[in-house]
Amino acid sequence: MGLVYLFSFKRSWTHSVLFLVHISIHEELLTKLVITYCFLFPSHSPGIMLLIYSRKKGYIPLEILSIEDGKRLKSFRHLLHRNKKIDFIEQFNEKLLVKQDGENLQILDVTNSKITEVSSNEFVTPSAFIFLYEMQLFLTFRNRSVSVWNFRGELVTSFEDHFLWHPDCNTNSIYITSNQDLIISYCKAEPDDPSSEDNACSINISDILTGKCMAKIKAGNLCKQKSSKFLCTPLEALGDITSLYYDEEREEIITGNHQGLIHVWSN
Repeated sequence: MGLVYLFSFKRSWTHSVLFLVHISIHEELLTKLVITYCFLFPSHSPGIMLLIYSRKKGYIPLEILSIEDGKRLKSFRHLLHRNKKIDFIEQFNEKLLVKQDGENLQILDVTNSKITEVSSNEFVTPSAFIFLYEMQLFLTFRNRSVSVWNFRGELVTSFEDHFLWHPDCNTNSIYITSNQDLIISYCKAEPDDPSSEDNACSINISDILTGKCMAKIKAGNLCKQKSSKFLCTPLEALGDITSLYYDEEREEIITGNHQGLIHVWSN
């Protein structure tokens, strides 16, 4: 028997309270614990925890607990294809996304047990997800490409110019605005783009719903700036970015690179 300790932050009109919740679980049976809580947008976050237990022959036991008090909200079994590896089990509010190797994506509504399936030809296992609580959508990342899906299993957006620099989806270099309408990422030129040099890097700002590229920061646009003002050239500043943040109040993009330098990009 093990314990999970959760620090829960409650806010009222007059004060804020930090309190501790502990939950007892059978740790030898537990294979994964997924906490679904969004610290950036807590008002849109469900505040629940998914417990994924050891797989049985034809199913996997699952439990949904409340982060607020540790109470069990639902306990159920999800049927699986035998001898097929589980690619992922992800939870978004009342939706559960389950994908096995070579099988269709299953979107389970845990409130009514309704399952929506998406063909494995249409939905290939991604390397990462970002859930958009405001938009009730989710982003998938695979092979430097970004796509937007809804929970009816429909592809909402494919981006026209948003080819990520990092093949394994380094989310440190991806920023989603608080309205969840824009994605800002460290990108590279598309392989078939004749107008860009090989390995040309840029910071791309795209509309999440339309996939249109709204703006782009690249070295060619900055060549007229006086290099004497900076420790490095714009091309060097764009190279090897490891982290990216957007200050929405000041409308400035802040990047850090492998050399430990921080740059602020502003109009």
